[in-house]
Amino acid sequence: MQNFIFVSPYFPSNYENFCIELNKNGVQVLGIGDAPYDSLSWALKDALTEYYKVDNMEDYSQMYRAVAFFCFKYGPIDGLESNNEYWLEQDARLRTDFNIPGMKTADMEHVKYKSKMKPYYEAVNIPVARYHLVTDLQGSLDFIDKVGYPVIVKPDNGVGASETHKLENREELEAFHAADHHGVQFIMEEFVPGEIFSYDAIMDSKGEPLFETGNHTPISIMDSVNNKTNSIFYIEKKIADDLREIGRKAVKSFGVRSRFTHFEFFRLTEDHDYLGKKGTIIGLEVNYRPSGGYSPDMMNYANSTNVYKNWADMIAFDHLTTEDYPEKYFCVSVGLREALTYEHSREEVMEKYKDDIMMAQDLPAVLATAMGEYSYVARFKTREEMEEFLVYAGTLAK
Repeated sequence: MQNFIFVSPYFPSNYENFCIELNKNGVQVLGIGDAPYDSLSWALKDALTEYYKVDNMEDYSQMYRAVAFFCFKYGPIDGLESNNEYWLEQDARLRTDFNIPGMKTADMEHVKYKSKMKPYYEAVNIPVARYHLVTDLQGSLDFIDKVGYPVIVKPDNGVGASETHKLENREELEAFHAADHHGVQFIMEEFVPGEIFSYDAIMDSKGEPLFETGNHTPISIMDSVNNKTNSIFYIEKKIADDLREIGRKAVKSFGVRSRFTHFEFFRLTEDHDYLGKKGTIIGLEVNYRPSGGYSPDMMNYANSTNVYKNWADMIAFDHLTTEDYPEKYFCVSVGLREALTYEHSREEVMEKYKDDIMMAQDLPAVLATAMGEYSYVARFKTREEMEEFLVYAGTLAK
């Protein structure tokens, strides 16, 4: 029986399913977190062999002692994971300090820093946006002389769309430089006219995909956050052949093994003098964890599968124990803002689409900034049906 430590197994709440499926596969699951044991669901409690509560997960010494305790009590640890971007570096540090299989601290540089990701895309002929690591105003002006306005600035080491800005002119650029960014290193990139697509996969120990899917974000997450508009993305019914091919090339270049991954790409919506013709796929970012929030559940609804089990099968057996299901759907998430008034009430939306809506819930504050305060997840057999739903659920009242 394997000993596997799962960090923060209760957040987000759907992540307890990773532990539940690991336990079903005969793995001894050991949990570490700062939530009281009594607050865990009964299903999670049943899946955990033991739970170690720390007062503060940010305090590495507490996390170190927790892992040391499990090593002393249960012997060698075969894996440690949170599947959470926030804890990625700490997970790697714990693996390094306790010689646990998986990504170590030395592997983190090209995982966390956007500027360090670009050479891995370029190594397999995937184009990337030109960039500049922000220093002073003159350095930014020199870069913009080459690429023009607008430019995108965001933390070189950051999660999601946090602190991401689109600068349209010199006035906005000067305001950005005048602000106090508390020592954060920003990366500036040329603006890419495109929509975001992802390649999501569970990779085995040889770097081969056991499961593949992908999502599409027709509205920029950055624009949704900054403009407080609806947040929309959907799992494709069938991942495009060119995206699958490029996703696999990127995975090989980055050397991903035994992980759930979420690679992000732009697809150009118009010709670009430097990046290529309309439709060209551009490397954006790599994330060594599942797509955020309720995306794993959406993958399940879209692909008639169980990605929690697929991941647990990869950990326990290095292969899947279930067959691929032929029934595929478009599965869409639409996040609505409390500050906006919509033409149709939640009750009307639920009644009209009661057979299609898989989930409908208030979102926790940590997700609400990017995704809205209330979310519907629904699936449809055709793109047309999905688009009709988006119009009905998301149209603002006049």
